[in-house]
Amino acid sequence: MTIELSAEMRDTKKESLDALRKKGLMPAVFYGKKQKSTPITVTNADFLKVWGKAGESSVVSLKLGSSVYDCLIHEIDIDPIKNMPRHADFYVFEKGQKLRVKVPIEFVGVAPAVKDLGGVLVKVLHELEIEAEPKDLPNKIEVDISPLTVFDSQVLAREIKLPVGVTLLAGGEEVVASVYEPKEEKIEETAVAPDLSTIEVEKKGKKEEDGAEGEVAPAGGGKA
Repeated sequence: MTIELSAEMRDTKKESLDALRKKGLMPAVFYGKKQKSTPITVTNADFLKVWGKAGESSVVSLKLGSSVYDCLIHEIDIDPIKNMPRHADFYVFEKGQKLRVKVPIEFVGVAPAVKDLGGVLVKVLHELEIEAEPKDLPNKIEVDISPLTVFDSQVLAREIKLPVGVTLLAGGEEVVASVYEPKEEKIEETAVAPDLSTIEVEKKGKKEEDGAEGEVAPAGGGKA
């Protein structure tokens, strides 16, 4: 499926970036190995739609007048307050050129160690670095977690089934997902509260003993 995005040339001396953004336009540039950096504008609405479909790993056909440039959305500057894109770079590639990109991972299937044993699934990686020609670039990589059948089982990067024409660049031994057994927290034993009645009895007995020791017998005997 071809993803197209229309653009207009941008005169950097004519209007400020803020003025363009107020019109609903987003400033951008496109460039490549044999393509000089060219300033352009795209509409915010169109860019958001295209970005949602293509991400940063699918080919976008950038239409500028009668020319079309196949490129990738290379870098996006996000407004920290509005949390919206405010600038984008498009990388124009040559035909047949292999591209290195990071593709998002989508976990599919059910892990028996989670479903049947109550384990906890840990998603270690959320994207995978790959290399492929533009026509073979996937917009996501599916990772099946059904092999996770016991605690401490793992899915490694080398075990992922990649589409034809796609080469894994990440280390093959990298852990993509795993399952661990939840550990129950030990409850510390609390000291048993003393029996107050016993203490009272002990105190009472102590007083009686102290009183007995304090008594002085009369000297001599009393007169009859």
